[in-house]
Amino acid sequence: RDQKLRVENAETAWTSDYAAGQEISVPLKNMDGRYTADERTLDELEAEGRVAFRYLDGNPNGSLRDIAGITNAAGNIVGLMPHPEHAVEPLIGTGRTDGLGFFTSIIKKLVNA
Repeated sequence: RDQKLRVENAETAWTSDYAAGQEISVPLKNMDGRYTADERTLDELEAEGRVAFRYLDGNPNGSLRDIAGITNAAGNIVGLMPHPEHAVEPLIGTGRTDGLGFFTSIIKKLVNA
């Protein structure tokens, strides 16, 4: 099923083709991947802008603070539960292309490196 996300940080190597606050829809393949951490870690992630994506319209797996994806401090690694790779071509997956920005972002970063 599709899951709505909000782009929280559009300044990482993987999110630069999105706008901060942009809403996208990408498939969920399961209900695994519940993000948990202690309050201090969550506060640090929030303060450092390291929450990359947040669930909208429901939190499918109980991730704390609706976190769907986080980034490392350098912004070159992003881990997320939903599957943007299944939303890059209208003829496959859900017929949506909202996940394409995830990959065009990193391609541009690598080409310009």
